[in-house]
Amino acid sequence: MPTTRITMRQIRQALRLHLEADLSYAQVARAVGIGKGTVGKFMLLARAAGVDWSVAQTLSDEELEARLYPPAVPRSSRQLEPDYAWIHQELKRPGVTLQLLWEEYQRDRSKGGEAAYKYTSFCVKYRAWASSLKRSMRQTHVAGERLFVDYAGQTVPVIDASSGEIRRAQIFVSVLGASNYTYACATATQTTADWVGSIIDALEFIGGVPRLIVPDQTRALIARPDRYEPAVNRLVDEFCDHYDVAVLPARPAHPRDKPKVEVGVQVVERWILARLRNRRFFSLAELNGAIAELLTNLNARAFKKLPGCRASAFDALDRPALRPLPATRMAIARFKRARVNIDYHIELDGHYYSVPHRLVRCVVELRVTATTVEILSGNQRVAVHPYSTRRGAYSTLAEHMPASHRAHREWTPARLIAWGERIGAATAGVVRWQMEHRPHPEQGYRACLGLQRLARQYGDARLEAACARALSIRSPTYRSVNSILASGLDRQQVPAEPAQASLPLHDNVRGPDYYH
Repeated sequence: MPTTRITMRQIRQALRLHLEADLSYAQVARAVGIGKGTVGKFMLLARAAGVDWSVAQTLSDEELEARLYPPAVPRSSRQLEPDYAWIHQELKRPGVTLQLLWEEYQRDRSKGGEAAYKYTSFCVKYRAWASSLKRSMRQTHVAGERLFVDYAGQTVPVIDASSGEIRRAQIFVSVLGASNYTYACATATQTTADWVGSIIDALEFIGGVPRLIVPDQTRALIARPDRYEPAVNRLVDEFCDHYDVAVLPARPAHPRDKPKVEVGVQVVERWILARLRNRRFFSLAELNGAIAELLTNLNARAFKKLPGCRASAFDALDRPALRPLPATRMAIARFKRARVNIDYHIELDGHYYSVPHRLVRCVVELRVTATTVEILSGNQRVAVHPYSTRRGAYSTLAEHMPASHRAHREWTPARLIAWGERIGAATAGVVRWQMEHRPHPEQGYRACLGLQRLARQYGDARLEAACARALSIRSPTYRSVNSILASGLDRQQVPAEPAQASLPLHDNVRGPDYYH
């Protein structure tokens, strides 16, 4: 429509002077008293409407205005508007951008002969649509990239059938970023083992591994919380290595870093826990069975503003992008620090496990699973034992013992007597006496080990002679044999008296000889 400052008379005059008198735009502008650009605008409108001066003469002012300014043809917004919900879902696919989606949208509109938005308008309108969604939906999550995990604030009472004690079960929740596919389960507590075990259950539920796990900076998972460089604990580190995944904790006090699971927790509380509020459970297994049943219904519920449901979005987006699970499930371990006792053993749950004797009084770390106990020193494994529940018992490996202890342990009564018989009858008689007359067999072992040392020092022949003299004086002790050898009495003639396998206890049998 022309402005009120320019009349139809001025428009007619401008058309006549240019179309009939063939004056330039500048000459017409000076003659009519309007701008040169305005004259050019009228001429463009006239050419577009097919109006020359001969036609303009035959038209009334209203008809001429209608020809120059035809009413705008209304366009169907339904045909022009893109499918923003579809765009929102497509952006979650790896490598998909707004530029690509706009090109596809423009190509489809041109095939149908319909008008399409320019790229800038396309982006502005999509972002305006996306801003109308809930805050947790404003982020665009790449398929298969992030699994958000958390524990719900609500708990569920579980009754001990035998004692009637009521315990509060904790509810673990995980949500995939692109599809909102949700998993939930109940655990007894929120320990590190519960966290990691539940995350592994979630991975097995979705049948694959994402690139990132996003939890809170809970001390159960994060050994050193920090806004910029949080450090995970040992079990989480093992989990990351086993499943080839990274843990990216949300910043402290920043729930917007993990909005998916914040909303997912609310959804689980409203659509699962609220429906179980009047039921009584007597075990975690029973509770988890009920949660699993309602979880199937939750993932099948249709979205309100997006097409499909969690299950269909998971099949289309996340499932193809997840990496495969490892061949075996990771064993959940617990870690404990312990100091090696002077007997080169450490204590765990009332049982004692040996370590190399060189680590006496050192602090080591224990990695404990349901079946094994690994002992680590400086991140190096120094011992492995089967886990035992026998309280007060010992698990000892021979290679962990000092050489003297190992030799002592390897000698049995039968082996010691056989050694004595190889030396001679007198030596065998002294050995038998040690086995039969000492208050404790270990004392006899020590005495026999002392006799072996004497054999190495003085030779087998002199030891046999010394043992014969010791038997003759009824003092078959290590101290007597050692004294005879040291004084050379073994070289003197021994009275002819048969060696006896059993002799009365000599006064010095309880002397300090058995400590040697």
